[in-house]
Amino acid sequence: MQSINTVTALAREGTIAFVIVNSPPVNALSRLVREGLIAAMDLVERDDHVNATILVCDGRTFIAGADISEFGQVVHGPTFKDVQNSMDSARKPIIAAIHGTALGGGLEVAMCAHYRIAESSARLGLPEVALGLVPGGGGTQRLPRLIGVERALDMVTSGRPIDAHKAFEYGLIDKIAPEGQLRNAAIRLARKVLADGAPIRRTRDNDEKLARDRLQPIFARFRQKANFGKFEAPYDAVRCIEAATDLPFDKGIEFERAIFETRKASPQSAAQRYAFFAERKAAKIPDVPNDTPSVPISHIGIIGAGTMGCGIAMCFANAGFPITIVERAPDILERGLSAIKGNYNQSVMRGRLSPEQASNRSRLITGSILPTDLSSCDLIIEAVFERMDIKQDVFATLDRVAKPDAILATNTSYLDVNTLAQSTTRPDRVLGMHFFSPANIMKLLEIVRGDKTAKTVLATAMRLAKQIGKVGVVVGVGPGFVGNRMLFQRTREAQEMILEGATPWEIDRVLKDFGFPMGPFQMSDLAGLDLGWVREESKGATLRDRLNEIGRHGQKSGAGYYDYVGGRKGIPSAVTEQIIRELMALKGATPRKLSDQEILQRSIYPMINEAANILLEGKALRASDIDVVWLNGYGWPAYRGGPTYYADRIGLSAIVGQIRNYGWAVSPLLEKLGEDGKCFADLSA
Repeated sequence: MQSINTVTALAREGTIAFVIVNSPPVNALSRLVREGLIAAMDLVERDDHVNATILVCDGRTFIAGADISEFGQVVHGPTFKDVQNSMDSARKPIIAAIHGTALGGGLEVAMCAHYRIAESSARLGLPEVALGLVPGGGGTQRLPRLIGVERALDMVTSGRPIDAHKAFEYGLIDKIAPEGQLRNAAIRLARKVLADGAPIRRTRDNDEKLARDRLQPIFARFRQKANFGKFEAPYDAVRCIEAATDLPFDKGIEFERAIFETRKASPQSAAQRYAFFAERKAAKIPDVPNDTPSVPISHIGIIGAGTMGCGIAMCFANAGFPITIVERAPDILERGLSAIKGNYNQSVMRGRLSPEQASNRSRLITGSILPTDLSSCDLIIEAVFERMDIKQDVFATLDRVAKPDAILATNTSYLDVNTLAQSTTRPDRVLGMHFFSPANIMKLLEIVRGDKTAKTVLATAMRLAKQIGKVGVVVGVGPGFVGNRMLFQRTREAQEMILEGATPWEIDRVLKDFGFPMGPFQMSDLAGLDLGWVREESKGATLRDRLNEIGRHGQKSGAGYYDYVGGRKGIPSAVTEQIIRELMALKGATPRKLSDQEILQRSIYPMINEAANILLEGKALRASDIDVVWLNGYGWPAYRGGPTYYADRIGLSAIVGQIRNYGWAVSPLLEKLGEDGKCFADLSA
């Protein structure tokens, strides 16, 4: 093997050369990788004993994408385009051998190869829209040439990767290799190409599918159906793919690059790139090193077969874990297990799972009415009613029946995890694992670190979060932790505003215009107004109390803040308006018109103020962790970066001034940052 530089090498097997990239952790297209690829391709071209090249990567993945840490920096050395030009000008066939993921720039490199082979577990895609970008290395020009315009539109605007089998079906790859046999399969493909005298197939010259699609109204149909909301990148991606059908290849490349540079300089892309890095930072706990040992987890126990318990069970079943759900009432248990099967059947009907996959996942979940059946579980999560006394009884029981080294977790959304830990003889093995509803869909997992939670337990929870496809964020103990603590402030102010003259639907509209999928009153109707409400304790003092008292519990009862007639679309309710007027009359309040700006500020600024208090108290490790919580658990629009990122863009001194205008107590930390002309990002620096 010949070393090209520290991250690339050249090897030969007969007349076939291997260009090998080994740049951990994900073989990103850094300067060294680009230099190595160009040098290796040049050596192959000048070697008369080599007839074909196989591009392959060591480690866990093919080239996973561009090195986005270079964004905004002066690019040194050869460019990505230089790498592609060296492949386009090759006179010997190049085969890209793909394992792991070929994403973004990685797939754009693979599409410059003349043939592509991928392991069956490989995934390929162009996810740039998730960063507020469009592909910048010819992805929108080469992909439709390989798979057609319609499929390219779906892949690029969604950013979703496809598996090797779909890639083969689409024509993106030429062959699927069995697991663990990629290199040998690539050699066989290379030998066949040489034996057949197959031509050099440059993707840039392949206009066959474009010519076919050019005459169809594909773009008009797609634009008519597409709904990207306020995300700008997908719309620009459509323009780039359209350019592939209208312009010669080199002009299309120029068009794509111009759009890419515009997008890179846009506020949306800056926010989405910030969110990308924030999520990765959240996985790092300063006092829990990466090499901290974790507890082996093979069997999960869950207490409670309600909506949350069953959703959590599905999270683990989807990742291949066997689960035992315990519910004291047999009828509730049966109803929960039936709901799980129903959810999986729905996934089959929608084409998201095969019948075999759904059946396998359902079989992993068993039910019981005996807590002792949890005695072999490595992790037990309680998901029972949100009352401290009930949860304390559950933890005392679990302490008796669980094996000594089992981890005990609570799914509480706001109760004191330390108090629950005191109900056991093993507080070091207790923590919070706060899933968000619906648990099998929502990405966020707040991992609540108790005062005595062991580092191994915390490391285990973070590892598990990744295994089940969640974004784990470590938070401290306190009412509502991070997400709900901030949400309480928004909810409180929303209730104040409706007693001053704003309607629930006006507030919801402003928050939706900001980018949330729904407003606070729509969200309450969806979750159920009676969640945590107790009829015997209700005094009719609030709008929520009075709506619940007359049976308006939200969507499930056909009425809440809104009226629901034959569906889930809420209609502004005269009943709700009348109750609001009655409550205002009791307060002696005179209705006034609130501007959209006031509604937005009074919804968002209390959250920002509370975020500062959370940081001041050490309940979040970083400001960016707070943003990750809101981006993944509460629908904060990704193109606005998160509450603290958004606050930094406005300026903290301006926010402090408005908070004072509204008569709220200013967080000491927010006040200090504002006075010093600093921002939340400076805390990390």
